[in-house]
Amino acid sequence: MRHFLLTIEPFVRRLARTALWGAGIGLVSMTLIIFWQVFARYVLNDSPSWTESTSVQLMGWFIFLGACVGIHEGYHLGFDVLVYVVPDRGKKLLRTISDLAILGFSLAMMVYGTQLMAGTWNTTIPTLGIPGGTTFMPLIVGAVLSILFTANRILRRYCGLENANAFAITD
Repeated sequence: MRHFLLTIEPFVRRLARTALWGAGIGLVSMTLIIFWQVFARYVLNDSPSWTESTSVQLMGWFIFLGACVGIHEGYHLGFDVLVYVVPDRGKKLLRTISDLAILGFSLAMMVYGTQLMAGTWNTTIPTLGIPGGTTFMPLIVGAVLSILFTANRILRRYCGLENANAFAITD
C-alpha cells in the first residue's frame, strides 16, 4: 500500500493543482463577468441577461474546487484545539475522525448531488439554454475529489507516511 500511495502521489498533486487553477480561473472569470454586468447596466444602460446565471455557475465551481484543495492541504475544519494538547496517538485518532467525517459528508454530497442533478436535468436554465442539472455538477465533482483526497490522507496516515496530515501541492 505504501508503494502504491507513493506512486500515485504525483497524480494526486497534479489533480489538486488543477483544481486550484480551476478555482482561481473561475473566481477571476466571475469577477470579470460581474464587472461587465455592472458596467453594462450603469454605463451602457443595457444589462446582459446571461451574466447572473453564469456567475452563479462559476461560483459553484470555484467554491467546491477550492474546498477540495483545502481538504488536500489540510485546511478544512477539524479538531484543532484538542490536537495541540493530546499525545501523538490522540492526534492521529482525532485527525482520522475528522477525515472520516469529511469522507461521510462527501459521500452524501456525491449521492444526493447526483440525485439532484438527475432530477433537474430535463429543465433548462433560460438565460443560458443549458440543462438545469449542470448546476449540481460542481457539487458532484467536488464530492468525488474530496473523497479521493480524504481517502488518500487516511491511507497515508495508516501507512505512516510523513505529511499525512497536510502536504502542499507544489513540487
